[in-house]
Amino acid sequence: MSDIKRLVLDVLKPHNPSIIDISQKLADLKGVSGVNCTLDEVDQETESIKITMEGHAIDYEAVRAAISDFGAVIHSVDNVVAGKKLVDEVRTPQD
Repeated sequence: MSDIKRLVLDVLKPHNPSIIDISQKLADLKGVSGVNCTLDEVDQETESIKITMEGHAIDYEAVRAAISDFGAVIHSVDNVVAGKKLVDEVRTPQD
């Protein structure tokens, strides 16, 4: 199975812990080189955040478990890049 190089997730979490705490925990996972957490939407009890992770071998199950440990849930996996190198999406005339 090919290693995951980039993972973009839409996550719903309680107000606490902060995105700082989540970012630091995810950045410490084996195979992760960097994490970007962006606050997308806030309501009375929850926050929606976008998490972008890059690394040489991201373990999706470890990511899912860490997010769950914070009381958060993955709403969707919005982007995955796997293989030997990062491949960026290319716009085509149909876009």
